Amino acid sequence: MELKPTHSSPVLTDPAPVNKSRLGIPSSLLPYSQQGPSFPASGKYITIPRKKPGKLDDVRSNGWLDAMKASSPPRKKLVKDLSLEVSATSDDSEITYSSWMLKHPSALNCFGQIIKHARNKKIAIFLDYDGTLSPIVDDPDRALMSDAMRSAVRNAAMYFPTAIISGRSRHKVFELVGLTELYYAGSHGMDIMGPVSSNTNTLSDDHPNCVKSTDQQGKELKLFQPAREFLPMIDEVFRTLVENTKEFEGAKVENHKFCASVHYRNVDEKNWPLIAQCVHDILKEYPRLRLTHGRRVLEVRPVIDWNKGKAVEFLLESLGLGSRDDVLPIYIGDDRTDEDAFKILREGNNGYGILVSSAPKETKAFYSLRDPSEVLEFLKSLVRWKELQEAECA
Repeated sequence: MELKPTHSSPVLTDPAPVNKSRLGIPSSLLPYSQQGPSFPASGKYITIPRKKPGKLDDVRSNGWLDAMKASSPPRKKLVKDLSLEVSATSDDSEITYSSWMLKHPSALNCFGQIIKHARNKKIAIFLDYDGTLSPIVDDPDRALMSDAMRSAVRNAAMYFPTAIISGRSRHKVFELVGLTELYYAGSHGMDIMGPVSSNTNTLSDDHPNCVKSTDQQGKELKLFQPAREFLPMIDEVFRTLVENTKEFEGAKVENHKFCASVHYRNVDEKNWPLIAQCVHDILKEYPRLRLTHGRRVLEVRPVIDWNKGKAVEFLLESLGLGSRDDVLPIYIGDDRTDEDAFKILREGNNGYGILVSSAPKETKAFYSLRDPSEVLEFLKSLVRWKELQEAECA
């Protein structure tokens, strides 16, 4: 989907003016606006010389290493017994998971309960990508959704407003999904492609963080980018991370436009402290950026009050659903960054978060699904229910 701006883009190196809209980003949310590297008008960047990681005490004392291990559950080990491969997962693990599911029951087993609550309401679906629509794999570029999953998402979008909210760049996740029927939010919601609405509660067309665009079919869309002024900084940090992590075999750095990710899934665990310290040393030069932890990934993001939960709220308002009582948002995700969306729905008591996980985790989600195959079945169940409901009304 190629978007064509209808007016010139703003200068990215200048901070956007403060807007009093409750969805705007006031200067109070950017506490380091007068600090950190500057970006000359010439467009030339400051390059930090490559250097070895500093003292490892930094990442030990600030909890980074603990967070890396906590967000990186070990894979199930296989042991050989004669010619058979037997899972080393113990019965205790299944008992623990079953106990955890008492608090976060299966969304498939509780489908009837979900649908009972959804009756006479408009469902809106929000989906993470990696680990939700596609399996987690060693190479992020090979995290491909199946044809069956793509068909299920397309069918769901025929009946329910459906959005993908991913840590990947918006263009990359669209390339992977390839469905024009959806709304897309990349960079953890900092790059949203949504509809232009006449709803007075949505952002106005002249909001400093919005750009009106059209897709190839001529449909009018709206891009919302609350962290536009960080683009040069993220690009510089990305290039510095690439340079400073190249010595770590298996490390991969990705530029997701509004955030930069350092994947350590294929890095020897003994080098995790070194790669964490490397990222830590670079971030010391950028007080306007912060680090968050994903599944075997370190993510560098702008210091603004924006996340996947805020993205859900924005999309609901853009769709004209934000202030209605007859709307049931459902968010399905597997990562720590999805917790912001789960929290929004739980605290508002107006929707369901569904965590995709085969192991117990602390979560704000109401329900759970084990893996993408169960996500597929859940989406298909929603479509069958809707089709049956419409047939009964015909």
